[in-house]
Amino acid sequence: MKFKIIQEFKEFAIKGNMIDIAIGVIIGTAFNKVVDVLVQEIFLPPLSFLTNGINWENKKIVLREAVTIEGVTHPEEIAIGYGKLLEATVDFLIIGFTIFLVVKLMNAIRKKAEDPKNQEVVTPKNIELLSKISDLMEKQVQLLEKQKPKQ
Repeated sequence: MKFKIIQEFKEFAIKGNMIDIAIGVIIGTAFNKVVDVLVQEIFLPPLSFLTNGINWENKKIVLREAVTIEGVTHPEEIAIGYGKLLEATVDFLIIGFTIFLVVKLMNAIRKKAEDPKNQEVVTPKNIELLSKISDLMEKQVQLLEKQKPKQ
């Protein structure tokens, strides 16, 4: 049983799934840094400028104020921090839109690659073979229809 799991793991790693996942995580982490900078340094400053310099990260709705007596705070402040939610929403929209564009581009490239008649892009061998089989079957059907006796 133990050796079967090790064998399955080896097959999983060799097939490239593990490498694909690792590459995706690394690219995702780097992309997250880019999005953070984009939101913090590109999108939020103009928004702050349009709203008279409001720092959105620190925006909150205070439900209970903190009371400081002789330098000691009793009880602590309770607040809803909607500014961080706004930043996270902008992050999400940027990431979602970027992924949408990447998937759309990849689907267009895949569609071109799967079209055996398109000579601009190299068609994968399995699609090319299936296309040839389909063409041969179509010719065979046409020949059979010609040989069919008319009633």
